[in-house]
Amino acid sequence: MKHVYLRFLSLAHALRPTLIGKTDVDQLSQRLLEIIAVRCGQGTPMTVTDAMSQLALASPATLHRKLDDLREAGLIEQVFEGQNRRTKYLVPTPIANHYLDALGQAMCDAVANVPTSAAGAC
Repeated sequence: MKHVYLRFLSLAHALRPTLIGKTDVDQLSQRLLEIIAVRCGQGTPMTVTDAMSQLALASPATLHRKLDDLREAGLIEQVFEGQNRRTKYLVPTPIANHYLDALGQAMCDAVANVPTSAAGAC
């Protein structure tokens, strides 16, 4: 199993620059994007306040900067739901969804292409 995960990481690292580009999206921003995407996928999109309260990741000020980085990179957008114009929800953009789809494909490729000789290595 370790080899599947390591192969996935290798594929994911190769994909990142081609899909996200050379932006200010660091690993913390990428983790925040993942959390936003999971919550959106569960049908409970995060608010800006929710995102800034992810204290296990970083301080609220740092998280706010990372939200700005993600927005400037075109990976998230803020949307309103219903008549409430004060609450902004964070959702992945089509660019982010394309990136997440590519990561999903990389995971499938990693599982499908595990070499049989990998069992005894490292």
